Amino acid sequence: MADLIERWMAGYVSAWESNDPDAIAALFSEDATYRFYPWADPAVGSAAIVARWLDGADAPDDHAFSWSLIGSDGGRRFVQGRTVYTDGRTYENLWIVDLREDGRATAFTEWYMESASKALGPHA
Repeated sequence: MADLIERWMAGYVSAWESNDPDAIAALFSEDATYRFYPWADPAVGSAAIVARWLDGADAPDDHAFSWSLIGSDGGRRFVQGRTVYTDGRTYENLWIVDLREDGRATAFTEWYMESASKALGPHA
């Protein structure tokens, strides 16, 4: 099952870098939910996910992303990531991704926060 999340993450990173609507939609089932932060109302369905994603899209080449799988429970995967933007901002990420056997996500929830070393300033 690790291969399933590896393929999904490769597709996610590619979609993030390209902002290609078809690539984004291919990641999610038709009835998927996507929470851009845990308390947000979810985007429901791949069309709504694509629209919301593109509304807040990052520019290509303005960030670098690294990730690791930190756990799984059935079809659910827990991903820890780090996003470093070219302007110096760094974010720590925790993602919960529910995957179907066909490799598409049925649910995605994202937590992110500015890296403590940046958020706390030079005296951290």
